[in-house]
Amino acid sequence: MNDTIRPVLERRLLILAPTGRDAPLTQSVLAEAGLRAVVCDSLNGLFQEMAQGAGALIISEEALLEETSLYYLGDRLSRQPPWSDLPVLLLAHHGADSPAVRQAVRSLGNVTLLERPVRVASLVTAAQTALRARQRQYHAREHLHELDHVAGQLRESEGRLKALFANAAVGIAELTPRGRFTLVNDALCELLRESRERLLATDLADVTHEDDRADLLSVIGRVVRGEQETFVGERRFVRPDGSVIWVKLSVAVSREPGEVRGVAVIEDVTERKQAEEDLREADRRKDEFLATLAHELRNPLAPIRNSLHIFRMAGVQDPAVARVTDMMERQVQHMVRMVDDLIEVSRISRGKIELRRERVELAGVLRNAVDTSLPLIEAGKHKLSVEIPTDTVVLDADPVRLAQVFANLLNNAAKYTPPGGQIGLHVELADRQATICVTDTGEGIPANMLSRVFNMFTQVNTGSRAQGGLGIGLTLARTLVHLHGGTIEAKSEGLDRGCQFLVRLPILAREAQALPALQPQQAHLRTLEHRRVLVVDDNEDAADSLGMLLEFLGAEVKVVHDGKSALEAMKTFRPAVVLLDLGMPGMNGLEVARRMREDPEFRKTTLVAVTGWGQREDRRRTHEAGFDYHLVKPADVGALQSILRLHESDPASAVRH
Repeated sequence: MNDTIRPVLERRLLILAPTGRDAPLTQSVLAEAGLRAVVCDSLNGLFQEMAQGAGALIISEEALLEETSLYYLGDRLSRQPPWSDLPVLLLAHHGADSPAVRQAVRSLGNVTLLERPVRVASLVTAAQTALRARQRQYHAREHLHELDHVAGQLRESEGRLKALFANAAVGIAELTPRGRFTLVNDALCELLRESRERLLATDLADVTHEDDRADLLSVIGRVVRGEQETFVGERRFVRPDGSVIWVKLSVAVSREPGEVRGVAVIEDVTERKQAEEDLREADRRKDEFLATLAHELRNPLAPIRNSLHIFRMAGVQDPAVARVTDMMERQVQHMVRMVDDLIEVSRISRGKIELRRERVELAGVLRNAVDTSLPLIEAGKHKLSVEIPTDTVVLDADPVRLAQVFANLLNNAAKYTPPGGQIGLHVELADRQATICVTDTGEGIPANMLSRVFNMFTQVNTGSRAQGGLGIGLTLARTLVHLHGGTIEAKSEGLDRGCQFLVRLPILAREAQALPALQPQQAHLRTLEHRRVLVVDDNEDAADSLGMLLEFLGAEVKVVHDGKSALEAMKTFRPAVVLLDLGMPGMNGLEVARRMREDPEFRKTTLVAVTGWGQREDRRRTHEAGFDYHLVKPADVGALQSILRLHESDPASAVRH
């Protein structure tokens, strides 16, 4: 039925008065009062109209004289829905007390008796009252329909929740404030390998690992007391067979009048935790490998650096030899720094490279970069043009790292430029900023790669001139430039059009550009007279070259190559300082140091670890063994001089640090 028509039909007054003119007169009176009435010619007609909708019935006594009529009408009214109680206005003769009237009042329900002749006002008032009562019934009907709709939604929602609870892939449980299980799903039973009946007889504490139990109960207590809204964390549970699993536990509280319930979602994360542990183990092994590799690389660097110091202090005057010596020292320093970074791979990947800043001339940095890249440039038969301002330009920078930036850019230019190409390096100064431009006539960079060229592991060229590598050089260059407060930019007009890299760096104000005075290399050549130094290292080249260097510095030196010989030399040579390697066969340096410290005669002797092992754990072990200092190979000659100058030849007068 149309929703606009139904309200009209449901407010109709249905009249059944089969004799005389009662029905038309009643309809007319009601119409004058604005009430719509419909005359029914029979009981069946009345029933048909009732099915369409009715506000009240007006029935004359004569319509119910036949017992069957009263029966059928009573039966129809008895089958009304619960909200409905259709009003019946019964028109009876004055003083009528016929059996039909009495039976109608008893069987028809909501009956109002009107004695004829009925005054017009009484009829209209009774009809209006009946319609108002019927309207309240319609309101109740709508309210019940709304309640049924809400109840249906609740049933549907409850059904979905039950299905979700039963079929969830994670464990779900309802808990009392004390943590006892009151409801568990199949997934939780499977996760804990326990039956539902057994779980409902236990509580959360029973399945929690004993080391996590007190903490977990404390946290859940805070949630129950309202001190925190929820708890999410990872804890260990124990299965009936004793096996331990890791779970992610999320607990929230439902508060209703007089009742507090906890809801826990429990997810098995054992595989993830195991994977994390495997990753940590792999990371630990990686660190061990890198530390070992760094140690093995540092060992040959030590005699090389020592020999370069000796060569310089020998006083050779040939300019070519001096230039080669400078170049080798720079490269050794570069290698040392690279080895230092090798054992800090994770630090580099997080962009935590440390700069060793100092006031440095830009020209010197660029010359060092050119020296580094020159072999590759010459191998490609390239023509290199360098334009550096004659004015002194001073930066606050790490000279080694900055030279690494420009060496990387020059190396890239040499790799990706066809033989005989042009490579340029020039500097422009403006507004307290230096712009260093590296150009080439090489293969260029496609436009769609310019924004990605500095990304880690990105290699623009994969063609005939691809040079391999990991694709980290430009990433490292960008990181180092940014750490110096600068910017780096790549430009290219496209493939086979060459490219240029622009590095912009801040320069120091003129008043801050004064460079520290350089002390002559020979200033401290003979400042270590009468210092007795014992050098202990199983690497004979490293030990002998260090011994020679110390002798050049004026110390009295004895060199041995194993731990047993070191202990014997302590008795006869009686050094003030012992430079001791750690990784020696037989008796290692840590054991030698412990034995020296156990002897009261040598407790004040200064022990210096000179080793290729340089991680924090290595330094902790040397400290515990009794070493005073820990130097990483190749040891800096300045650091050695500083330590040795602190001690007299008499071990008893040495001051330990």
